[in-house]
Amino acid sequence: MRLLPRSLFARMVLVLLAGLVVAQLASLAVHWRERGEFMMRASGLRSAERIADIVRLLDSSAPADRARLARVLDSPPLRIALDAPLPAPPGDPELAEQAQQFADELRRALGERYPLAVTVTEAPPRGAPRPGYGMSPGMMGGAAPFGPGYRGRRFGGPSFVAQVTLSDGARITFDARQPAEAVSWPYRLLLSLGVLLAAVIAVTLVAVRWVTRPLKTLAAAAENLGEDLNRPPLDEGGPLEVSRAAHAFNTMQRRLARFVADRSQIFAAMSHDLKTPITRLRLRAEMLEDAELRAKFEKDLQEMEAMVSAALDFMRGVERAEPAQPLDVMALVESVQADARETGGEVTVEGTARASYTGHAATLKRLLANLVDNALKYGRTAAIVVEDSPAQLVIRVRDEGPGIPDGELERVFEPFQRLEGSRNRATGGSGLGLTIARNVARAHGGTLTLANRAAGGLEAVLALPRRA
Repeated sequence: MRLLPRSLFARMVLVLLAGLVVAQLASLAVHWRERGEFMMRASGLRSAERIADIVRLLDSSAPADRARLARVLDSPPLRIALDAPLPAPPGDPELAEQAQQFADELRRALGERYPLAVTVTEAPPRGAPRPGYGMSPGMMGGAAPFGPGYRGRRFGGPSFVAQVTLSDGARITFDARQPAEAVSWPYRLLLSLGVLLAAVIAVTLVAVRWVTRPLKTLAAAAENLGEDLNRPPLDEGGPLEVSRAAHAFNTMQRRLARFVADRSQIFAAMSHDLKTPITRLRLRAEMLEDAELRAKFEKDLQEMEAMVSAALDFMRGVERAEPAQPLDVMALVESVQADARETGGEVTVEGTARASYTGHAATLKRLLANLVDNALKYGRTAAIVVEDSPAQLVIRVRDEGPGIPDGELERVFEPFQRLEGSRNRATGGSGLGLTIARNVARAHGGTLTLANRAAGGLEAVLALPRRA
């Protein structure tokens, strides 16, 4: 199983988005911590100032009035108790640090006049009473100051518990519960990060597509180069790297086109130069008085002329001046069938094509004719099977001959390669038919393969892709 996508576009998007997500998560973690510390500090500062004001008020009041004043001032999120015990210091170092920070804020607000002790307690489960301390029922009307009624939905954070000693030695305990917002999810921050992430994803997709598009164009041009060597050159604009790649591709295309043109001119001249002496030899052979010797000369000259023509067809390759045109596939197949029947060949056609195929009629007909001729020579009959789909057009040519050894199925596509036995020169072959046929298939972006049939005989499979 491949974990990475195969396309460069998908890989670049994956890498960029992974980096972006990691950066966003790290930013969220840092912001979350800083936000919590800031809100805790701000809330603690407000609580410290209020505690300082209440301490001064209670210190200036008569001891008999303090319980009444404490009852009036006691309300969430700040609860007040007289002579309540101070909870044990927190074992968590982070809570101990928060307690020290709150103590510093409260000392700045109160000054050095009042001794104080500060601790931090975690938020209790919803509905559970706060353990450890509380007033006696007589102090505040029988209600426990830090009981279940203390907790509300808005104040579910940790508590700063401070105990301040007044001038006359009385101890006042304050429980400042922090608002739940200090520890809740920052939905606005998450929303802003989500919007930013969506915007960056959109920009990333556009940017990566813009960067990889020239590579896609270059790949398409390289794929189509084999089909049309004289195709229009690539645009050499764009970034420096893309421009250099396009320039190198265009230079390669021009050199290939010039090489093929030079080769065509050379072999066109060879065609004239080789056929002229063959014609002279044919005329001289007709002047021979010995009929048997004359027949041998004529047979050799015919074979030489056939070999020269086949070799020139191969060396010209499949170059063509005419552009590709939509072809009626069944008409082309039936034309090959009719030509074979005129020479006594038994050829059947099965299947049908759904639509026309864009290609070169002359070279495709030559390809099918070569396959059918081979099937008739070595297998007595030929069956053409047409299979069409939106992705590709497949044409199979089957015979009932002896087939080819599996180890020789690819070697027969090499120029001038013939097998011994049934496939020899006595059949009139030059060893270039299959080579030319495969070149035609490749020029159309397709493939040509041979396979031995389980029921006996050989099957040639021509697969031509359909262009979108």
